[in-house]
Amino acid sequence: MWGTVTRNVKCAPSGVLNLYRTTIRSGCSGSGKTWVRPSGFDTGLKTFNSLTKQKEPLILAREGTATWYSCGPTVYDHAHLGHACSYVRFDILQRILSRLFGVTVIHAMVITDIDDKIIRRSWEENVSASVISRMYEEEFKKDMLSLKVIPPAVYLRVTDNVPHIIAFVEKIIRNGHAYATNEGDVYFDVQSIGDRYGKFGGAVGSQGEPASSDKRDSRDFALWKRSKAQEPYWESPWGPGRPGWHIECSTIASCVFGGQLDVHSGGMDLAFPHHENEIAQSEAFHQCQQWANYFLHSGHLHLSGSAEKMSKSLKNYVSIKDFLLSYSADEFRMFCLLSKYRSAIDYSDSSMTEARSALETIRTFMEAAQAYMKGQLLCSPVQEAFLWERLTEAKSGVLRALSDDFDTPRAVSVLMNLVYHGNCQLQPVTTTAAVVRSPAVFGAMTSYITHILDVFGIDLLLRKESEVLSSSGSLQAVVEQLTRFRTEVRAFALTRQDDSNTGSPSKAGLHPDRVPLLRACDALRHELAPLGVLIKDRGATSTWEIKSNQRGQKVQEGRHRQEAEVLSDGLDDLK
Repeated sequence: MWGTVTRNVKCAPSGVLNLYRTTIRSGCSGSGKTWVRPSGFDTGLKTFNSLTKQKEPLILAREGTATWYSCGPTVYDHAHLGHACSYVRFDILQRILSRLFGVTVIHAMVITDIDDKIIRRSWEENVSASVISRMYEEEFKKDMLSLKVIPPAVYLRVTDNVPHIIAFVEKIIRNGHAYATNEGDVYFDVQSIGDRYGKFGGAVGSQGEPASSDKRDSRDFALWKRSKAQEPYWESPWGPGRPGWHIECSTIASCVFGGQLDVHSGGMDLAFPHHENEIAQSEAFHQCQQWANYFLHSGHLHLSGSAEKMSKSLKNYVSIKDFLLSYSADEFRMFCLLSKYRSAIDYSDSSMTEARSALETIRTFMEAAQAYMKGQLLCSPVQEAFLWERLTEAKSGVLRALSDDFDTPRAVSVLMNLVYHGNCQLQPVTTTAAVVRSPAVFGAMTSYITHILDVFGIDLLLRKESEVLSSSGSLQAVVEQLTRFRTEVRAFALTRQDDSNTGSPSKAGLHPDRVPLLRACDALRHELAPLGVLIKDRGATSTWEIKSNQRGQKVQEGRHRQEAEVLSDGLDDLK
């Protein structure tokens, strides 16, 4: 506990000694590595806390509010899918907290805009480091918006907070937990905190930074780096220099949230040394036992078949912009949802096909349910009570899954099961005889599915893409009239002969001379699909949809071929 390290207490000024005594009296005592369960507002969730390596109840300091800090990008190059995976996963977690559990998330993120990599890139490009960092910062923000990641409440740049960082380092020195060298570097004194260092397992026996003859301990890490030739620098009490990597996050998080933080998130590779060092210097500054109550770490993204994470240095990355040429933001979100946020995840064409297929299955059901509610899809009487029961089960199942460490794969599985049961009830029939209909239950099902997908950041509302083309109102009217005419022709062609005309008392067949009309109806449907006009035959009726982009057209053509086999033209099913 703070105050038991004799070497530091002796060299601390009287004000710091009083702070130690106050800290101990306030209950900030105990073993340095023992996690203390917070007191406050219980959210009803459990989440895996990297500090304890097990699931813990998520308890917040303030009712209905979570303070959340995350490590942002080092802006020296384009962001790639490895970055996107972590940010999208934590965006989903924050959406779940706010939309399902009523917790307002106050999220702050740092932008590392001064760093060795940025400086090297500026030399290569022969421009200032600030030009490099601003350019890639803006690209990062645009990439996040393209993936529908909700921006944090505030982005903070390191270079805008250097005076705060200097003051932060000065206080750590005054508290007896850092030292300056004659050359102008400042190091954190790991020995000064005893067994408090090493809260993440990877820290044991590790050396976070290259050894230096100026260090007291090989584990000591830089809080302030003296300037070198041609490097950007700021004036400080120790001479010109710039902040170390870890100190920026502790300072900025403390400037926003003070001495207590609910949740800290980042990639799994940041646990050590970055987050380990953040904890050490933050608790040394605030003189408390537990600065951040929960650390959440996301798993790495791997290219399929590779044991290495996706990274710039390994040249095994896919840029976000290149990815979005082939897939949508919704498809990437579904890809992330199909694995736990803590798990490593393999990226490949097959895994993206799985995500796309899941979305298309949901989309197809939603469209069929809409057609049924409008009276455009004729079905046998549905088992309404059964569907209401499945909906109730789905609601409780999704909530249980997401309250258990944000288990999105299980939640998606529950949704897909609900979709399956709904699809089983929406079997088209060709008879126009009056049947009992149950549109309300399908309205409830589609509303709930839409709500949960919206929580995840996925928008599959059945808005016609033709609505986007608001200037093409005449096109919609033409398609509507064309579909109506085709439906009338198709209904005429599907009219069966009387038994007396077929010569068979057991089977009433189609009029042979009308079969070409059915073929012409199918040919028209096929020929319009590549043009973005999708006509679906639903038993005796038909619906239409306009697709406005090439990616959507290609997907819909594939769907069309499958539906042609199931719903088809009547030639196979009605013979």
